[in-house]
Amino acid sequence: MPSLINFLFGKPLASYEDRDEKIGFGAGIPIFGLDALSSAAYGPEAALTILLPLGLAGLHYITALSTAIVILLSIVYFSYRQTIAAYPQGGGSYTVAHENLGIHAGLLAAAALMIDYVLNVAVGISAGVGALVSAVPSLQPHTVELCLGILAFLTLINLRGLREAGVVFLLPTWLFVGTLGATIVWGAIKTISSGGHPTPVVPPHQLMHAAEGVSAWLLIKAFASGCTAMTGVEAVSNGTQAFRDDVVRNARLTLTAIIAILIALLLGIAWQAQVFHVGATPPGQTGYQSVLSQLIGAVAGRGFFYYTAIASIVMVVALSANTSFADFPRLCRAVANNRYLPWGFTLRGRRLVYSQGIYVLTALAAVLIIIFQGVTDRLIPLFAVGAFLAFTLSQAGMVEHWRKQKSSNAVSIAINGIGACATGATLLVVIAAKFMEGAWITLLLIPLLVLLMNGVGRHYQRVGREIAIDVPISLDKVPDPIVLVPIDSWSKISRNGIQFAMTLSPDVRALHIETGEVTSNLQAHWEEWVAEPARRQGRKPPELVVLQSPFRYVVLPIIDYVRQQKNLGGRRIEVVIPEMVEQHWYQYFLHNQRGRALSEMLKLEAGPDVVIINTPWYLGKSNPAAENTAD
Repeated sequence: MPSLINFLFGKPLASYEDRDEKIGFGAGIPIFGLDALSSAAYGPEAALTILLPLGLAGLHYITALSTAIVILLSIVYFSYRQTIAAYPQGGGSYTVAHENLGIHAGLLAAAALMIDYVLNVAVGISAGVGALVSAVPSLQPHTVELCLGILAFLTLINLRGLREAGVVFLLPTWLFVGTLGATIVWGAIKTISSGGHPTPVVPPHQLMHAAEGVSAWLLIKAFASGCTAMTGVEAVSNGTQAFRDDVVRNARLTLTAIIAILIALLLGIAWQAQVFHVGATPPGQTGYQSVLSQLIGAVAGRGFFYYTAIASIVMVVALSANTSFADFPRLCRAVANNRYLPWGFTLRGRRLVYSQGIYVLTALAAVLIIIFQGVTDRLIPLFAVGAFLAFTLSQAGMVEHWRKQKSSNAVSIAINGIGACATGATLLVVIAAKFMEGAWITLLLIPLLVLLMNGVGRHYQRVGREIAIDVPISLDKVPDPIVLVPIDSWSKISRNGIQFAMTLSPDVRALHIETGEVTSNLQAHWEEWVAEPARRQGRKPPELVVLQSPFRYVVLPIIDYVRQQKNLGGRRIEVVIPEMVEQHWYQYFLHNQRGRALSEMLKLEAGPDVVIINTPWYLGKSNPAAENTAD
């Protein structure tokens, strides 16, 4: 079993090996850039899907819309370059907003990012499977199963560590960029050589006649859908701690490369889609074919290059969820460090990754995939709200950060101020355009998540106040406790419990339940087995207390006895519970587990005056501490 676990998850890493897990510029692009880069596969398609009612006329607007998105993307890029320099320890929206705008703004940014990361996993995997279904339509009935399989693969890879994820995703990333770039260049050559009217090798889906006229509202909705291409831009600033020294330089280089490649892909796809008359097809329906599938077919035909390109798109879009796996656990750790999420999120697993964050992200993404049946278009409306809310809070926080500096930088304030205004305005557009299509769900979930985190914070504050102490240990004499030992028969297990109990107090009482069904020789031999040996050693003999239970209850009579002793007051009660520990997991079902049930019920019912102690007896192993007397 250990060798299988090591094969699946890798050998455990020591804390001092953390330095070896740091990444450089090359690995940073696939780890933190897959989300942003892969959005080139579904961002333009999301916009073209909204333009479907315009038919062929809708293609005339895609280049202008993509240009507007690229301008906004450039503004955000310059803003996040500054964030990386100002917060080299990890300057995600949560950190920036929390430190500069206050706790509530920080939690709002955290909630928005968490939802965005979960949606990114579901959207990325769904889009990847959508691209696969475009090439192999017979797989469409198995969409959900394929999505969940990819999710399981991503989870496994990320549990093995950040550096290994970078190695695994390096080839698919550059294959994706290379084939898509080659398609754009190839299409450009054909466009120029044909005088702007190239003939497609494989004709794209025939666009219908315009069902409605163009309107400002329709263009706004298309812009809002296309803005999903900007998700993932913040990932590098969130994960700067993952880079090796020089952190700022490596992070900035990674961000620059990601944004430059994304801008080239977005503009190239928009231009070629317009030239080759490639539009969207209704998603989730028979005959669906992605925009990139049509575009590559139109430029290069359906040969080896086509299937290589589609394979790279499927891999990268599906694997784009890895950005969330890199950042979601780190975000949860930052929030948990401030006591607004469970402390377990701060703990690193066997491969120095924050495992609990990975498990939670996987579970939430799986639920989304199942609910929305793995259809990207159904998830897109929920997507951009969280990203742009986080963008806006981060940029507003950076403005406040620069204002607090003694040597205030007017240029830096201007860059982040413009970024905050631009992303804030886009957020309002996205909310207005996508509200009825599902954005209301995100707007509902964000405040609910903030309330949840506030509740966790109040709990930790309450616990902190209750357990805080500033006085030294008290060594005053306290009365010996009453020690109770439940036993059903005389055995090495019960003897182990009695022997241990006698080291705690002279007042030991063995509790035996008499149901009237099973005859025990315990009472007849108590003097011989327990009382007389205790007296010979100069100790007070333990008392055997027989509790009658005509209705065959075992745990409840013990609970009642403990309550009676508590009501007498004045002395602490300690319950020693002898229990058997099976050698193999399947043996658990062959023995009663009353000891564990009693332990849990005592925790719930007995209160703070009762101490519970378990004395385990290990089957099939030596128990030397318990076998210090002859049998």
